[in-house]
Amino acid sequence: MADSIRKIRGEIAAQPSNSAFAAKGWLPLFEAGERSRIVIVGHAPGIKAQQAALAWGDASGQKLMDWMGITEEVFRDTSKIALIPMDFYYQGKGKSGDLPPRKDFAPLWHPRLLALMPRVSLIILIGAYSQAYYLNKRRQRNLTETVRAYRDYLPGYFPLVHPSPLNFRWQMKNPWFERDVLPALKERVREALHT
Repeated sequence: MADSIRKIRGEIAAQPSNSAFAAKGWLPLFEAGERSRIVIVGHAPGIKAQQAALAWGDASGQKLMDWMGITEEVFRDTSKIALIPMDFYYQGKGKSGDLPPRKDFAPLWHPRLLALMPRVSLIILIGAYSQAYYLNKRRQRNLTETVRAYRDYLPGYFPLVHPSPLNFRWQMKNPWFERDVLPALKERVREALHT
């Protein structure tokens, strides 16, 4: 049987390594459509988003929509935007924030999902985990420098820092982000949605 997004979702939910999440009533949290034009790859769902079963259903999601210059209606439209984190389940709290996504998760599921979305022309990479996976050795020596060098990854990829309200200090230390990067992001998003 050929792959479909629905079929893949069912396989993920049924995978034994996800049984603890299924026991909590959690489904794999991602949104994708075969006509999606932009893919947003983040870390993993936060606890609020996971419990609400709404990807980016928190203040970070609102900030991301603002950065992209789009409405929530566009953001939630899978014919336009796919939301595919590095892990589709909240992994719990660590010593300094949420635990990282599982290393074997994205290599198993992302290629199959992306193969079903031939119209994608832009993948927005939010945070170090997605940038490490998709950019690999093309990354700069840290996240800040990778984001600053965003032009090096266009037109296919656009690296970003996480839009968490907790990142306000980073944004204050790096005023070039709002001045230079966000206008370029908005322009590239417009292009991807209208080509």
